[in-house]
Amino acid sequence: MTGSHQTLTLVLFSAVIAVTLAITTWASRRRRGSPEEFYAGGRLFSPMENGFAIAGDYMSAASFLGISGLIALYGYDGMLYAVGFLVAWLVVLLLVAELVRNCGRFTLADVVTARLRERPVRIASGVSSVTVSVLYLVAQMVGAGSLVALLLGGTSGAARSWTVIGVGALMVVYVSCGGMRATTWIQIVKAVLLLGGAVTLTVLVLLRFGGDLGALLGGAAERSGHGWDFLAPGLRYGGAWTHRLDFISLGLALVLGTAGLPHILSRFYTVPTARAARRSVVWSIGLIGAFYLMTIVLGFGAAALLGGGTVRASDPAGNTAVPLLSLELGGGAGSTGGPVLFAVVAAVAFATILAVVAGITLASSAAVAHDLYASLSRRGSRGEVGVARIAAVGVGAAAIGLGLLAQHLNVAFLVGLAFAVAAAANLPVLLYALFWRRFTTKGAVWSVYGGLVPAVVLVAFSPVVSGAPGALFPQLDFAVFPLENPGLVAIPLGFLFGWLGTVTSREVPDEAKHAETEVRSLTGAGAV
Repeated sequence: MTGSHQTLTLVLFSAVIAVTLAITTWASRRRRGSPEEFYAGGRLFSPMENGFAIAGDYMSAASFLGISGLIALYGYDGMLYAVGFLVAWLVVLLLVAELVRNCGRFTLADVVTARLRERPVRIASGVSSVTVSVLYLVAQMVGAGSLVALLLGGTSGAARSWTVIGVGALMVVYVSCGGMRATTWIQIVKAVLLLGGAVTLTVLVLLRFGGDLGALLGGAAERSGHGWDFLAPGLRYGGAWTHRLDFISLGLALVLGTAGLPHILSRFYTVPTARAARRSVVWSIGLIGAFYLMTIVLGFGAAALLGGGTVRASDPAGNTAVPLLSLELGGGAGSTGGPVLFAVVAAVAFATILAVVAGITLASSAAVAHDLYASLSRRGSRGEVGVARIAAVGVGAAAIGLGLLAQHLNVAFLVGLAFAVAAAANLPVLLYALFWRRFTTKGAVWSVYGGLVPAVVLVAFSPVVSGAPGALFPQLDFAVFPLENPGLVAIPLGFLFGWLGTVTSREVPDEAKHAETEVRSLTGAGAV
Protein backbone atom coordinates (compact mmCIF):
# COMPACT_ATOMS: atom_id res chain seq x y z
CA MET A 1 0.00 0.00 0.00
CA THR A 2 1.38 3.40 -0.98
CA GLY A 3 1.23 6.44 1.25
CA SER A 4 -1.55 8.07 -0.78
CA HIS A 5 -3.71 4.95 -0.63
CA GLN A 6 -3.12 4.59 3.09
CA THR A 7 -4.22 8.18 3.41
CA LEU A 8 -7.42 7.43 1.47
CA THR A 9 -8.20 4.50 3.76
CA LEU A 10 -7.56 6.57 6.87
CA VAL A 11 -9.82 9.31 5.49
CA LEU A 12 -12.60 6.76 4.98
CA PHE A 13 -12.00 5.38 8.48
CA SER A 14 -12.31 8.92 9.82
CA ALA A 15 -15.53 9.42 7.85
CA VAL A 16 -17.02 6.26 9.37
CA ILE A 17 -16.07 7.42 12.86
CA ALA A 18 -17.47 10.91 12.19
CA VAL A 19 -20.82 9.51 10.95
CA THR A 20 -21.19 7.18 13.94
CA LEU A 21 -20.31 9.94 16.39
CA ALA A 22 -22.84 12.23 14.68
CA ILE A 23 -25.53 9.56 15.12
CA THR A 24 -24.55 9.23 18.78
CA THR A 25 -24.78 13.01 19.29
CA TRP A 26 -28.19 13.13 17.60
CA ALA A 27 -29.46 10.26 19.71
CA SER A 28 -28.14 11.73 22.96
CA ARG A 29 -30.14 14.92 22.38
CA ARG A 30 -33.35 12.91 21.95
CA ARG A 31 -32.73 10.78 25.05
CA ARG A 32 -35.06 11.18 28.02
CA GLY A 33 -32.68 9.50 30.46
CA SER A 34 -35.05 6.69 31.44
CA PRO A 35 -33.91 3.03 31.59
CA GLU A 36 -36.42 2.18 28.84
CA GLU A 37 -34.87 4.76 26.55
CA PHE A 38 -31.27 3.80 27.38
CA TYR A 39 -31.70 0.01 27.20
CA ALA A 40 -34.49 -0.35 24.60
CA GLY A 41 -34.55 2.88 22.59
CA GLY A 42 -38.08 3.63 23.78
CA ARG A 43 -39.35 0.46 21.99
CA LEU A 44 -40.09 2.58 18.92
CA PHE A 45 -38.31 0.69 16.13
CA SER A 46 -40.22 -1.00 13.32
CA PRO A 47 -39.70 -4.69 12.45
CA MET A 48 -37.73 -3.77 9.33
CA GLU A 49 -35.49 -1.32 11.21
CA ASN A 50 -34.93 -3.82 13.99
CA GLY A 51 -34.33 -6.62 11.46
CA PHE A 52 -31.55 -4.58 9.85
CA ALA A 53 -30.17 -3.77 13.32
CA ILE A 54 -30.19 -7.46 14.33
CA ALA A 55 -28.43 -8.33 11.09
CA GLY A 56 -25.94 -5.56 11.80
CA ASP A 57 -25.34 -6.94 15.29
CA TYR A 58 -24.84 -10.47 13.99
CA MET A 59 -22.79 -9.79 10.86
CA SER A 60 -19.65 -9.04 12.82
CA ALA A 61 -15.94 -9.04 12.08
CA ALA A 62 -16.11 -12.79 12.58
CA SER A 63 -18.50 -13.02 9.65
CA PHE A 64 -16.88 -10.62 7.23
CA LEU A 65 -13.21 -11.25 8.00
CA GLY A 66 -13.01 -14.50 9.95
CA ILE A 67 -15.33 -16.85 8.07
CA SER A 68 -14.08 -15.83 4.65
CA GLY A 69 -10.52 -16.28 5.91
CA LEU A 70 -11.26 -19.76 7.24
CA ILE A 71 -12.85 -20.76 3.93
CA ALA A 72 -9.82 -19.41 2.06
CA LEU A 73 -7.53 -21.53 4.26
CA TYR A 74 -9.61 -24.68 4.89
CA GLY A 75 -12.26 -24.77 2.15
CA TYR A 76 -15.20 -27.00 3.05
CA ASP A 77 -14.43 -27.07 6.78
CA GLY A 78 -14.28 -23.28 6.93
CA MET A 79 -17.69 -23.11 5.24
CA LEU A 80 -19.21 -24.96 8.22
CA TYR A 81 -18.99 -21.74 10.24
CA ALA A 82 -21.30 -19.95 7.82
CA VAL A 83 -23.80 -22.82 7.88
CA GLY A 84 -23.80 -22.97 11.67
CA PHE A 85 -24.26 -19.23 12.12
CA LEU A 86 -27.25 -19.23 9.75
CA VAL A 87 -29.02 -22.37 11.03
CA ALA A 88 -28.87 -20.91 14.54
CA TRP A 89 -31.54 -18.37 13.59
CA LEU A 90 -34.14 -21.10 13.20
CA VAL A 91 -33.72 -21.82 16.93
CA VAL A 92 -34.11 -18.11 17.68
CA LEU A 93 -37.23 -17.78 15.51
CA LEU A 94 -39.00 -20.90 16.75
CA LEU A 95 -38.11 -20.94 20.44
CA VAL A 96 -36.93 -17.56 21.64
CA ALA A 97 -37.86 -14.31 19.87
CA GLU A 98 -41.57 -13.87 20.60
CA LEU A 99 -41.49 -15.50 24.05
CA VAL A 100 -38.55 -13.40 25.23
CA ARG A 101 -40.22 -10.18 24.05
CA ASN A 102 -43.38 -11.04 25.97
CA CYS A 103 -41.71 -12.13 29.21
CA GLY A 104 -38.77 -9.73 29.57
CA ARG A 105 -38.07 -6.07 29.89
CA PHE A 106 -34.40 -5.38 29.19
CA THR A 107 -32.20 -8.44 29.84
CA LEU A 108 -32.12 -12.25 29.88
CA ALA A 109 -32.57 -12.23 33.68
CA ASP A 110 -35.95 -10.48 33.29
CA VAL A 111 -37.30 -13.58 31.53
CA VAL A 112 -35.96 -16.06 34.06
CA THR A 113 -36.99 -14.10 37.16
CA ALA A 114 -40.59 -13.76 35.99
CA ARG A 115 -41.39 -16.85 38.08
CA LEU A 116 -38.30 -17.28 40.33
CA ARG A 117 -36.57 -15.42 43.17
CA GLU A 118 -34.87 -12.42 41.68
CA ARG A 119 -31.59 -11.77 43.47
CA PRO A 120 -29.66 -15.05 43.03
CA VAL A 121 -30.90 -15.51 39.46
CA ARG A 122 -30.08 -11.93 38.42
CA ILE A 123 -26.57 -12.19 39.85
CA ALA A 124 -25.89 -15.47 38.05
CA SER A 125 -27.34 -14.24 34.74
CA GLY A 126 -25.49 -10.93 35.02
CA VAL A 127 -22.13 -12.65 35.52
CA SER A 128 -22.80 -14.97 32.58
CA SER A 129 -23.91 -12.15 30.26
CA VAL A 130 -20.83 -10.07 31.00
CA THR A 131 -18.52 -13.06 30.42
CA VAL A 132 -20.09 -13.87 27.04
CA SER A 133 -20.04 -10.22 25.99
CA VAL A 134 -16.37 -9.74 26.83
CA LEU A 135 -15.40 -12.88 24.88
CA TYR A 136 -17.39 -11.62 21.88
CA LEU A 137 -15.83 -8.17 22.16
CA VAL A 138 -12.32 -9.63 22.06
CA ALA A 139 -13.04 -11.07 18.60
CA GLN A 140 -14.05 -7.65 17.28
CA MET A 141 -10.92 -6.06 18.75
CA VAL A 142 -8.71 -8.65 17.07
CA GLY A 143 -10.45 -8.01 13.74
CA ALA A 144 -9.84 -4.28 14.04
CA GLY A 145 -6.17 -4.83 14.84
CA SER A 146 -5.64 -7.16 11.88
CA LEU A 147 -7.29 -4.69 9.53
CA VAL A 148 -5.22 -1.67 10.52
CA ALA A 149 -1.99 -3.69 10.70
CA LEU A 150 -2.57 -4.77 7.08
CA LEU A 151 -3.12 -1.15 6.08
CA LEU A 152 0.13 -0.09 7.72
CA GLY A 153 2.24 -2.88 6.30
CA GLY A 154 0.99 -6.08 7.86
CA THR A 155 3.53 -6.41 10.67
CA SER A 156 2.98 -3.45 12.94
CA GLY A 157 2.32 -4.78 16.44
CA ALA A 158 2.07 -1.25 17.79
CA ALA A 159 -0.61 -0.38 15.20
CA ARG A 160 -2.67 -3.41 16.24
CA SER A 161 -2.41 -2.51 19.91
CA TRP A 162 -3.37 1.14 19.46
CA THR A 163 -6.27 0.13 17.19
CA VAL A 164 -7.62 -2.18 19.89
CA ILE A 165 -7.37 0.64 22.42
CA GLY A 166 -9.01 3.15 20.05
CA VAL A 167 -11.94 0.87 19.21
CA GLY A 168 -12.47 0.24 22.93
CA ALA A 169 -12.56 3.96 23.63
CA LEU A 170 -15.04 4.61 20.81
CA MET A 171 -17.42 1.90 21.97
CA VAL A 172 -17.51 3.42 25.45
CA VAL A 173 -18.46 6.79 23.92
CA TYR A 174 -21.24 5.27 21.77
CA VAL A 175 -22.88 3.46 24.67
CA SER A 176 -22.40 6.10 27.35
CA CYS A 177 -23.74 8.96 25.26
CA GLY A 178 -26.23 7.41 22.85
CA GLY A 179 -27.67 4.30 24.49
CA MET A 180 -29.80 1.88 22.47
CA ARG A 181 -31.18 4.48 20.05
CA ALA A 182 -27.73 5.46 18.78
CA THR A 183 -26.51 1.87 18.79
CA THR A 184 -29.48 0.71 16.71
CA TRP A 185 -29.06 3.37 14.04
CA ILE A 186 -25.32 2.69 13.87
CA GLN A 187 -26.17 -0.97 13.32
CA ILE A 188 -28.65 -0.15 10.54
CA VAL A 189 -26.15 2.07 8.69
CA LYS A 190 -23.44 -0.57 9.11
CA ALA A 191 -25.72 -3.38 7.84
CA VAL A 192 -26.49 -1.44 4.65
CA LEU A 193 -22.80 -0.67 4.07
CA LEU A 194 -21.71 -4.24 4.75
CA LEU A 195 -24.32 -5.81 2.49
CA GLY A 196 -23.46 -3.34 -0.26
CA GLY A 197 -19.76 -4.12 0.05
CA ALA A 198 -20.36 -7.88 0.08
CA VAL A 199 -22.61 -7.71 -3.00
CA THR A 200 -20.00 -5.68 -4.89
CA LEU A 201 -17.16 -8.08 -4.10
CA THR A 202 -19.28 -11.16 -4.81
CA VAL A 203 -20.29 -9.82 -8.24
CA LEU A 204 -16.65 -9.02 -9.06
CA VAL A 205 -15.51 -12.52 -8.03
CA LEU A 206 -18.19 -14.19 -10.14
CA LEU A 207 -17.35 -11.97 -13.12
CA ARG A 208 -13.71 -13.10 -12.88
CA PHE A 209 -14.90 -16.66 -13.45
CA GLY A 210 -17.64 -15.85 -15.95
CA GLY A 211 -20.34 -16.76 -13.45
CA ASP A 212 -19.11 -20.38 -13.44
CA LEU A 213 -19.13 -21.67 -9.85
CA GLY A 214 -17.40 -24.86 -10.98
CA ALA A 215 -14.48 -22.85 -12.31
CA LEU A 216 -14.36 -20.87 -9.07
CA LEU A 217 -14.20 -24.01 -6.93
CA GLY A 218 -11.68 -25.64 -9.24
CA GLY A 219 -9.43 -22.60 -9.10
CA ALA A 220 -9.72 -22.48 -5.34
CA ALA A 221 -8.72 -26.15 -5.02
CA GLU A 222 -5.81 -25.71 -7.43
CA ARG A 223 -4.29 -22.68 -5.66
CA SER A 224 -5.12 -23.67 -2.09
CA GLY A 225 -2.07 -25.92 -1.77
CA HIS A 226 -4.29 -28.87 -0.77
CA GLY A 227 -5.66 -29.97 -4.13
CA TRP A 228 -9.14 -31.44 -4.28
CA ASP A 229 -8.99 -32.21 -0.55
CA PHE A 230 -9.74 -28.49 -0.18
CA LEU A 231 -13.33 -29.12 -1.29
CA ALA A 232 -13.87 -32.17 0.93
CA PRO A 233 -14.52 -32.48 4.66
CA GLY A 234 -11.63 -33.07 7.01
CA LEU A 235 -8.97 -30.48 6.16
CA ARG A 236 -9.37 -28.74 9.55
CA TYR A 237 -11.66 -31.10 11.45
CA GLY A 238 -10.51 -34.47 10.13
CA GLY A 239 -7.84 -36.95 11.06
CA ALA A 240 -7.41 -37.25 14.82
CA TRP A 241 -10.46 -38.01 16.98
CA THR A 242 -9.99 -34.71 18.81
CA HIS A 243 -10.50 -32.80 15.55
CA ARG A 244 -13.72 -34.68 14.83
CA LEU A 245 -15.04 -34.00 18.32
CA ASP A 246 -14.03 -30.35 17.94
CA PHE A 247 -16.22 -30.18 14.84
CA ILE A 248 -19.23 -31.55 16.73
CA SER A 249 -18.51 -29.18 19.61
CA LEU A 250 -18.28 -26.19 17.28
CA GLY A 251 -21.53 -27.13 15.52
CA LEU A 252 -23.41 -27.34 18.83
CA ALA A 253 -21.98 -24.02 19.97
CA LEU A 254 -22.87 -22.16 16.76
CA VAL A 255 -26.40 -23.54 16.40
CA LEU A 256 -27.39 -23.15 20.06
CA GLY A 257 -25.28 -20.15 21.06
CA THR A 258 -27.14 -17.42 19.15
CA ALA A 259 -30.26 -17.85 21.28
CA GLY A 260 -28.16 -17.16 24.39
CA LEU A 261 -26.24 -14.08 23.21
CA PRO A 262 -27.17 -11.09 25.44
CA HIS A 263 -26.83 -8.46 22.71
CA ILE A 264 -29.13 -10.45 20.39
CA LEU A 265 -31.78 -11.04 23.08
CA SER A 266 -31.79 -7.34 23.99
CA ARG A 267 -32.75 -6.51 20.39
CA PHE A 268 -36.21 -8.05 20.89
CA TYR A 269 -37.05 -5.38 23.48
CA THR A 270 -36.61 -2.48 21.06
CA VAL A 271 -39.87 -3.20 19.19
CA PRO A 272 -43.38 -2.52 20.58
CA THR A 273 -44.90 -6.03 20.34
CA ALA A 274 -44.01 -9.73 20.19
CA ARG A 275 -45.35 -9.90 16.63
CA ALA A 276 -42.91 -7.16 15.68
CA ALA A 277 -40.10 -9.15 17.33
CA ARG A 278 -40.97 -12.21 15.26
CA ARG A 279 -41.12 -10.17 12.05
CA SER A 280 -37.75 -8.63 12.97
CA VAL A 281 -36.23 -12.10 13.04
CA VAL A 282 -37.74 -12.94 9.64
CA TRP A 283 -36.17 -9.79 8.18
CA SER A 284 -32.83 -10.59 9.80
CA ILE A 285 -32.83 -14.22 8.55
CA GLY A 286 -33.26 -13.03 4.97
CA LEU A 287 -30.45 -10.48 5.26
CA ILE A 288 -28.10 -12.77 7.16
CA GLY A 289 -28.76 -15.72 4.85
CA ALA A 290 -27.89 -13.68 1.78
CA PHE A 291 -24.77 -12.36 3.46
CA TYR A 292 -23.42 -15.79 4.47
CA LEU A 293 -23.94 -17.11 0.95
CA MET A 294 -21.76 -14.25 -0.23
CA THR A 295 -19.04 -14.96 2.37
CA ILE A 296 -18.75 -18.46 0.92
CA VAL A 297 -18.13 -17.01 -2.55
CA LEU A 298 -15.62 -14.53 -1.12
CA GLY A 299 -13.72 -17.22 0.78
CA PHE A 300 -13.36 -19.50 -2.23
CA GLY A 301 -12.63 -16.43 -4.36
CA ALA A 302 -9.74 -15.48 -2.07
CA ALA A 303 -8.35 -19.02 -2.35
CA ALA A 304 -8.70 -19.03 -6.14
CA LEU A 305 -7.35 -15.55 -6.87
CA LEU A 306 -4.76 -15.16 -4.11
CA GLY A 307 -3.82 -18.68 -3.09
CA GLY A 308 -3.72 -20.11 0.41
CA GLY A 309 -0.04 -19.23 0.79
CA THR A 310 -0.62 -15.52 0.19
CA VAL A 311 -3.52 -15.38 2.65
CA ARG A 312 -1.55 -17.25 5.31
CA ALA A 313 1.55 -15.09 4.79
CA SER A 314 -0.43 -11.91 5.42
CA ASP A 315 -2.18 -13.30 8.51
CA PRO A 316 -1.80 -16.94 9.63
CA ALA A 317 -5.37 -16.86 10.97
CA GLY A 318 -6.80 -15.66 7.63
CA ASN A 319 -8.40 -12.48 8.98
CA THR A 320 -7.13 -10.34 6.08
CA ALA A 321 -8.36 -12.54 3.20
CA VAL A 322 -11.25 -10.25 2.19
CA PRO A 323 -9.24 -6.98 2.19
CA LEU A 324 -6.52 -8.68 0.13
CA LEU A 325 -9.17 -10.05 -2.24
CA SER A 326 -10.59 -6.56 -2.75
CA LEU A 327 -7.11 -5.31 -3.63
CA GLU A 328 -6.79 -8.05 -6.26
CA LEU A 329 -10.28 -7.54 -7.67
CA GLY A 330 -9.64 -3.83 -8.15
CA GLY A 331 -6.57 -4.48 -10.30
CA GLY A 332 -3.77 -5.25 -7.84
CA ALA A 333 -1.46 -3.20 -5.63
CA GLY A 334 0.09 -1.30 -8.53
CA SER A 335 -3.22 -0.08 -9.93
CA THR A 336 -5.52 2.73 -8.93
CA GLY A 337 -8.68 0.69 -8.57
CA GLY A 338 -7.17 -1.99 -6.31
CA PRO A 339 -6.12 0.24 -3.42
CA VAL A 340 -9.30 2.29 -3.74
CA LEU A 341 -11.49 -0.81 -3.47
CA PHE A 342 -9.31 -2.03 -0.61
CA ALA A 343 -9.82 1.29 1.18
CA VAL A 344 -13.60 1.08 0.79
CA VAL A 345 -13.76 -2.53 2.01
CA ALA A 346 -11.44 -1.77 4.94
CA ALA A 347 -13.65 1.16 5.94
CA VAL A 348 -16.78 -1.01 5.75
CA ALA A 349 -15.10 -3.67 7.87
CA PHE A 350 -14.08 -1.04 10.39
CA ALA A 351 -17.66 0.25 10.51
CA THR A 352 -18.76 -3.35 11.11
CA ILE A 353 -16.45 -3.65 14.10
CA LEU A 354 -17.47 -0.30 15.61
CA ALA A 355 -21.17 -1.12 15.33
CA VAL A 356 -20.91 -4.59 16.81
CA VAL A 357 -18.79 -3.54 19.77
CA ALA A 358 -21.35 -0.85 20.58
CA GLY A 359 -24.20 -3.38 20.69
CA ILE A 360 -22.28 -5.88 22.80
CA THR A 361 -21.05 -3.22 25.23
CA LEU A 362 -24.59 -1.94 25.71
CA ALA A 363 -25.85 -5.45 26.50
CA SER A 364 -23.05 -6.12 28.99
CA SER A 365 -23.44 -2.74 30.73
CA ALA A 366 -27.19 -3.41 30.99
CA ALA A 367 -26.41 -6.73 32.67
CA VAL A 368 -24.09 -5.03 35.15
CA ALA A 369 -26.50 -2.21 35.99
CA HIS A 370 -29.93 -3.83 35.64
CA ASP A 371 -29.04 -7.26 37.02
CA LEU A 372 -25.96 -7.01 39.26
CA TYR A 373 -26.22 -3.46 40.61
CA ALA A 374 -29.99 -3.52 41.09
CA SER A 375 -29.70 -6.85 42.95
CA LEU A 376 -26.75 -5.99 45.19
CA SER A 377 -27.47 -2.33 45.91
CA ARG A 378 -29.95 -1.18 48.50
CA ARG A 379 -30.94 1.64 46.15
CA GLY A 380 -32.58 -0.84 43.79
CA SER A 381 -32.97 0.53 40.27
CA ARG A 382 -32.28 4.16 41.18
CA GLY A 383 -29.25 5.51 39.37
CA GLU A 384 -29.20 2.45 37.12
CA VAL A 385 -28.50 4.32 33.88
CA GLY A 386 -25.50 6.08 35.44
CA VAL A 387 -24.11 2.75 36.62
CA ALA A 388 -24.60 1.34 33.10
CA ARG A 389 -22.44 4.12 31.66
CA ILE A 390 -19.70 3.43 34.20
CA ALA A 391 -19.98 -0.30 33.51
CA ALA A 392 -19.38 0.37 29.80
CA VAL A 393 -15.96 1.75 30.74
CA GLY A 394 -15.09 -1.32 32.81
CA VAL A 395 -16.24 -3.75 30.14
CA GLY A 396 -14.30 -1.80 27.52
CA ALA A 397 -11.12 -1.98 29.61
CA ALA A 398 -11.47 -5.75 30.06
CA ALA A 399 -12.08 -6.28 26.35
CA ILE A 400 -9.06 -4.14 25.44
CA GLY A 401 -6.79 -6.13 27.74
CA LEU A 402 -7.90 -9.51 26.38
CA GLY A 403 -7.90 -8.19 22.81
CA LEU A 404 -4.22 -7.26 23.15
CA LEU A 405 -3.44 -10.84 24.24
CA ALA A 406 -5.44 -12.60 21.49
CA GLN A 407 -4.32 -10.59 18.44
CA HIS A 408 -3.03 -13.61 16.49
CA LEU A 409 -6.18 -15.78 16.78
CA ASN A 410 -8.86 -16.05 14.07
CA VAL A 411 -11.87 -13.88 14.88
CA ALA A 412 -14.44 -16.47 13.80
CA PHE A 413 -12.76 -18.98 16.10
CA LEU A 414 -12.90 -16.52 19.02
CA VAL A 415 -16.60 -15.93 18.39
CA GLY A 416 -17.09 -19.71 18.41
CA LEU A 417 -15.80 -19.72 22.00
CA ALA A 418 -18.26 -16.96 22.96
CA PHE A 419 -21.10 -18.93 21.36
CA ALA A 420 -20.10 -22.03 23.34
CA VAL A 421 -20.24 -20.14 26.65
CA ALA A 422 -23.60 -18.56 25.70
CA ALA A 423 -25.07 -21.94 24.75
CA ALA A 424 -23.82 -23.56 27.96
CA ALA A 425 -24.71 -20.85 30.47
CA ASN A 426 -27.65 -18.87 29.04
CA LEU A 427 -29.69 -21.13 26.77
CA PRO A 428 -30.45 -23.93 29.30
CA VAL A 429 -31.80 -21.56 31.95
CA LEU A 430 -33.81 -19.67 29.34
CA LEU A 431 -35.49 -22.78 27.94
CA TYR A 432 -36.12 -24.27 31.37
CA ALA A 433 -37.71 -21.05 32.60
CA LEU A 434 -39.98 -20.83 29.57
CA PHE A 435 -41.04 -24.47 29.24
CA TRP A 436 -40.45 -26.48 32.44
CA ARG A 437 -43.25 -26.22 35.00
CA ARG A 438 -41.16 -27.61 37.91
CA PHE A 439 -38.15 -25.32 37.39
CA THR A 440 -36.88 -23.67 40.60
CA THR A 441 -34.53 -20.90 41.65
CA LYS A 442 -31.84 -23.39 42.68
CA GLY A 443 -32.12 -25.05 39.29
CA ALA A 444 -31.68 -21.70 37.54
CA VAL A 445 -28.55 -20.78 39.51
CA TRP A 446 -27.05 -24.24 39.08
CA SER A 447 -27.85 -24.18 35.37
CA VAL A 448 -26.04 -20.89 34.77
CA TYR A 449 -22.94 -21.67 36.82
CA GLY A 450 -23.00 -25.34 35.79
CA GLY A 451 -22.56 -24.26 32.16
CA LEU A 452 -20.47 -21.11 32.65
CA VAL A 453 -17.76 -22.41 34.98
CA PRO A 454 -16.96 -25.61 33.02
CA ALA A 455 -16.93 -23.67 29.73
CA VAL A 456 -14.46 -21.08 31.02
CA VAL A 457 -12.29 -23.63 32.85
CA LEU A 458 -12.14 -25.94 29.83
CA VAL A 459 -11.09 -23.06 27.58
CA ALA A 460 -8.39 -22.07 30.10
CA PHE A 461 -6.95 -25.61 30.03
CA SER A 462 -7.35 -26.12 26.28
CA PRO A 463 -4.87 -25.74 23.38
CA VAL A 464 -6.35 -22.28 22.80
CA VAL A 465 -4.51 -20.91 25.83
CA SER A 466 -1.33 -23.05 25.99
CA GLY A 467 0.48 -26.02 24.53
CA ALA A 468 0.10 -25.11 20.84
CA PRO A 469 2.02 -22.80 18.45
CA GLY A 470 -1.03 -20.56 17.95
CA ALA A 471 -2.08 -20.42 21.62
CA LEU A 472 -2.30 -17.30 23.77
CA PHE A 473 0.75 -18.47 25.72
CA PRO A 474 2.63 -20.78 23.32
CA GLN A 475 5.68 -20.97 25.59
CA LEU A 476 3.60 -22.63 28.35
CA ASP A 477 1.83 -25.99 28.36
CA PHE A 478 -0.97 -26.72 30.81
CA ALA A 479 -3.50 -27.91 28.20
CA VAL A 480 -5.15 -30.98 29.75
CA PHE A 481 -8.44 -30.62 27.83
CA PRO A 482 -7.84 -31.77 24.22
CA LEU A 483 -10.62 -29.84 22.44
CA GLU A 484 -10.44 -26.21 21.32
CA ASN A 485 -14.17 -25.56 21.72
CA PRO A 486 -15.80 -26.56 25.06
CA GLY A 487 -19.38 -26.77 23.76
CA LEU A 488 -19.58 -30.57 23.54
CA VAL A 489 -18.97 -30.90 27.28
CA ALA A 490 -20.20 -27.58 28.71
CA ILE A 491 -23.61 -27.37 26.98
CA PRO A 492 -24.89 -30.75 28.28
CA LEU A 493 -23.54 -29.82 31.73
CA GLY A 494 -25.62 -26.62 31.70
CA PHE A 495 -28.78 -28.61 31.07
CA LEU A 496 -27.74 -31.36 33.51
CA PHE A 497 -27.04 -29.01 36.40
CA GLY A 498 -30.31 -27.15 35.78
CA TRP A 499 -32.19 -30.44 36.07
CA LEU A 500 -30.14 -31.62 39.07
CA GLY A 501 -30.59 -28.34 40.94
CA THR A 502 -34.34 -28.47 40.39
CA VAL A 503 -34.93 -32.07 41.44
CA THR A 504 -32.81 -31.64 44.59
CA SER A 505 -34.42 -28.32 45.55
CA ARG A 506 -36.78 -28.04 48.51
CA GLU A 507 -38.51 -25.08 46.88
CA VAL A 508 -42.10 -25.75 45.88
CA PRO A 509 -42.68 -24.52 42.30
CA ASP A 510 -45.23 -21.71 42.11
CA GLU A 511 -47.91 -23.10 39.78
CA ALA A 512 -49.72 -19.78 39.58
CA LYS A 513 -46.59 -17.89 38.50
CA HIS A 514 -45.77 -20.52 35.91
CA ALA A 515 -49.29 -20.32 34.50
CA GLU A 516 -49.06 -16.54 34.41
CA THR A 517 -45.68 -16.69 32.66
CA GLU A 518 -46.95 -19.25 30.16
CA VAL A 519 -49.97 -17.15 29.23
CA ARG A 520 -47.87 -14.01 29.02
CA SER A 521 -45.18 -15.65 26.86
CA LEU A 522 -47.67 -17.13 24.40
CA THR A 523 -50.21 -14.31 24.18
CA GLY A 524 -48.36 -11.15 25.22
CA ALA A 525 -50.97 -10.35 27.87
CA GLY A 526 -49.34 -8.11 30.46
CA ALA A 527 -46.13 -7.67 28.47
CA VAL A 528 -44.19 -4.45 29.03
